[in-house]
Amino acid sequence: MSHDGATSRPARRPARRPVLRSAAFLVSGALAVTALAGCSSGGDESESSSPAAAQDIAPAARGDIADGGTLRWAVDALPGTLNSFQSDADASTSRVAGAVLPSMYRLDNQGRAVRDPDFLEKAEVVEREPKQVVVYKLNQQAVWSDGREIGAADFAAQWRALSGKDSAYWTAHNAGYDRIEKIERGKNNLEVRVTFAKPYADWRSLFSPLYPKDVMGTPNAFNEEARRTLKVTAGPFSIKGIDRGAKDITLVRNPRWWGRQAKLEQLVLRAVPLKDRADALVAGKVDLAAVDPEDASRISLADRDKGTSGPLAHGPGALTPAQAMRSWAVAHGDDEDAADAELDTRAKTRKVVDKYRKEQSRLGDYVVRKSLEPAFTQLALNGSVGPLADERVRRAVARAIDRKKLAEVVLKPLGLPARPVGSHLALAGQQAYTDSSGALGSQDTNEARALLADAGWVSGGPVKKEAATSKPKTAGNVSGSEGKKSKADPEDKKGAASDSDDGTYIVGESDQKPGDRQPPLLDPGRIAAHQYAALVRQADARRLRAADKERKHADQYAKEAAQGGAPGAYAPKGTPAPAGAPAGQLAKDGKPLTLRFVLPSGPGSDSLRAVADRISQMLEKIGIRTETSKVADASYFKDHIASGQYDLALYSWPASAFPATDARPIYAKPVPAADGTLTVEQNYTRVGTDHIDQLFDQAIGELDEGEERSLVQQADARIWAAAGSIPLYQRPELVAARRTIANAGAFGFQEPDYEDIGFLKAGARPGAEPNASGKASSSASSSASPAGKASGKPSEEPSEK
Repeated sequence: MSHDGATSRPARRPARRPVLRSAAFLVSGALAVTALAGCSSGGDESESSSPAAAQDIAPAARGDIADGGTLRWAVDALPGTLNSFQSDADASTSRVAGAVLPSMYRLDNQGRAVRDPDFLEKAEVVEREPKQVVVYKLNQQAVWSDGREIGAADFAAQWRALSGKDSAYWTAHNAGYDRIEKIERGKNNLEVRVTFAKPYADWRSLFSPLYPKDVMGTPNAFNEEARRTLKVTAGPFSIKGIDRGAKDITLVRNPRWWGRQAKLEQLVLRAVPLKDRADALVAGKVDLAAVDPEDASRISLADRDKGTSGPLAHGPGALTPAQAMRSWAVAHGDDEDAADAELDTRAKTRKVVDKYRKEQSRLGDYVVRKSLEPAFTQLALNGSVGPLADERVRRAVARAIDRKKLAEVVLKPLGLPARPVGSHLALAGQQAYTDSSGALGSQDTNEARALLADAGWVSGGPVKKEAATSKPKTAGNVSGSEGKKSKADPEDKKGAASDSDDGTYIVGESDQKPGDRQPPLLDPGRIAAHQYAALVRQADARRLRAADKERKHADQYAKEAAQGGAPGAYAPKGTPAPAGAPAGQLAKDGKPLTLRFVLPSGPGSDSLRAVADRISQMLEKIGIRTETSKVADASYFKDHIASGQYDLALYSWPASAFPATDARPIYAKPVPAADGTLTVEQNYTRVGTDHIDQLFDQAIGELDEGEERSLVQQADARIWAAAGSIPLYQRPELVAARRTIANAGAFGFQEPDYEDIGFLKAGARPGAEPNASGKASSSASSSASPAGKASGKPSEEPSEK
């Protein structure tokens, strides 16, 4: 999951890593499937036919790409394990696996699972009754790096390790593999026959990636050895080494690779935290890196400023005319001490400006490639406790927010399409996508107020005051460690006017320090002096007008007071408030309707907090107050989201082509455990129904692709109606790339074709399509129909880049 905002780490690229599902089978819910199956917001049906934004990778034909070279690609951290099926596998694990291991299917640019011809010639369901049987015919040239051909023994070893029958294997999940009854060798070792004990619609999700039997054959190799190294691989690259000190992992061309030779000689994955990416780009330490909006803006400005002279209109020293006037006036004023101080400050600023200009010059070597990630940000509503345990209150929250405006907050400034996401289980461009938000209803403030009234929340109701010494627990102080200051904290000595910061604030409150201003401009010049004089004259005139207006107001007030009050001060009882005016505080049983909004506090979460600010303003219009707690990024998910210590939160889920498998644990109904706690799997909103579970179970065993999609869409409509999570917008994907890099950048849905990434030849320009035989273009009859999204872990970024 990712707690996105303009954030930190980007959401993980689709990883097919569902966790173990509950063994309990839940019975049908109260609502009829047919009542929700056709619900839609009424949007353009064609929006499902293409992604909301095209990928941006500077495509180029292989003939235009130079042979050789080393590309340094920034990742968040070195992989903690090289085994994709362990619980701590992450985005870096997936990136290495994609370059060095086989996958029977990969995602194309529309989020569809397509056959990878380098490994798989054909795969099809050959029998449905009495049991499902799938036959794989492998590429006869496909071999492991030790020379052994890839075959049935590797498939069988991976099935045994991931089936869940041997507890000695420390696996993160067994979805799909637990449905296999047996794996046999076919006519030869290149033909694999897989028989399922129960039908499995998402069979294409299996064996991607495929590890050699050397890794899957024994628990020790699976649990320990594969964490540190992969001695045997089969991809365009192989692992040369991992340097933990330099935080690099180096991949080199695989000499036994039978496909198109990799254009790059080396691919170095370098661990660089998001906050340090700009510095790494300036220093030339990386060639390709996901960046946050602030760094992307700097790179775009650097491109705009190429060839210009004179002071930059941004960065240090870029002041407003008023600030420039003040600096000039102080530096040339009669107060010698103030003038000396100002001149000294300006000298220091000059050094900062020179440094910034040099950095911008180096950033001009890069370009920002942008698209939308295969992931969406949602508003999560914790339905286990408090006011949100009432479905009517959850629905009121959902009906109060304008998702279109929230999408615009994040995406419009980046020049990306600001289209709200209409599905929990697929994204625009995937065949399973349909806008089912109509099952909940569109934004309607009046309807939201009516839902709250029906739930017993009334405006102006009595509120019991708590004792002054009793401070309500918020998500920001549940653990007792965040949002507090120690007694020795020097900040506590600033005086009574400075309250200690406990991490809690009302959204919309400024974080800017009083009196903050930017450094003075180096020299405003003669024009600035004239502007300063004009501003002074304007200020004098404004003061005179204000004084005259104040005098007239005092006379009018005295006259009205003599008549018994200001006319129109008291509207007749029942007069409605002006449209858009905030509603009064709602209360029920002596308690105000206040919700805890938990957000990450890291510097990369600015846009996330901006979205939360707008949501709080929208909720205030229907009488719901929000108390926001900013918590440390490291504890945001573990201590607050996963543990249920929040009312409202924002985080993201990555996309998947297999929603029946991957999304089920995210929306499964929580099951009481023996100790009284809830087993929530990955459903951190704790909102679910029996019928949603049943629809997922039906979909996962449905071999008719059209019927499977229909069941998935019905499940999505019910998830909307339950109002536990509200999809808001697809997350932005911003990637800084050297101008000469081709076939890499903002990939969107598509998994990289590592062998086609490289540097353009001198004089070549991007624009030509990559080799038509490329993986993304292969779509044999065995290619999967796209399915939905959601998967594995919610990615842990403070996220929205």
